[in-house]
Amino acid sequence: MQIKAALCQMTVVADKEANLEKAAQLIRSAADAGCAIAVLPEMFNCPYDNRLFADYAETWPEGPSLKRLAALAKETKMLVVGGSVPERYRGSLYNTAFVFDAQGTLLTRHRKMHLFDIDIPGGTFFQESATLCAGREITVAQGSGIVFGLGICYDMRFPELARSMTLKGAQILIYPGAFGPETGPAHWELTLRARAVDNQVFTLGVSPAPTQGEGYQAYGNSLAVDPWGRVLAKANRAEALLVVELDLSLLDKVRQELPLLAHRRPLCY
Repeated sequence: MQIKAALCQMTVVADKEANLEKAAQLIRSAADAGCAIAVLPEMFNCPYDNRLFADYAETWPEGPSLKRLAALAKETKMLVVGGSVPERYRGSLYNTAFVFDAQGTLLTRHRKMHLFDIDIPGGTFFQESATLCAGREITVAQGSGIVFGLGICYDMRFPELARSMTLKGAQILIYPGAFGPETGPAHWELTLRARAVDNQVFTLGVSPAPTQGEGYQAYGNSLAVDPWGRVLAKANRAEALLVVELDLSLLDKVRQELPLLAHRRPLCY
């Protein structure tokens, strides 16, 4: 089985409506290209800034960004992975990805489990935990003929989470993310390829494009990786729509050649 996926690398500005319009343009372009899945970046409706998360936060089902995604999924008859948005839930804020099926119904949501608390001397400082709460659920769902696991940005650094999603049947691991100018060149592609090779799955990493004048600068370079660790498509730092064809039969081929997942217990020698 082959399926087309779109990685929507968009600029994110301090205007929610402008961000929603940009996301809609990219999703419709993905549909025109024959895609079954469209993936937006982390915090696609909001600049990546602790000071703004509360102002941009939305609740389900009232949030305008979430209503727009649901309508776009129904209009285009695609699975839409809504990157992530600040979500307000029971008095707390979360970094949450909402996923809508081809009928526009909420299929699942993933609340970021591993919060981005980082302090690189002379470089990036960010503390998501100062504003956001961590999710607790591993997210695996089925839609548009595929089983996928979902993480957000820093979640991809934890191989145990990727393996748990794979053992629950995920064929594709999807990571909306916003790696920065230090961690991006060092670890973005490396980590996505490692998760693909370790678990013999496809991985999709979807980043915002860097936005001139904004505080936090995302690395961009969205990419898709196959179960052998090969990069199928990669953007640069500019806004882009990456359309990639995923041949799901490759999963069985790679797993037969290298039966890693059969070894679930340590071997004794």
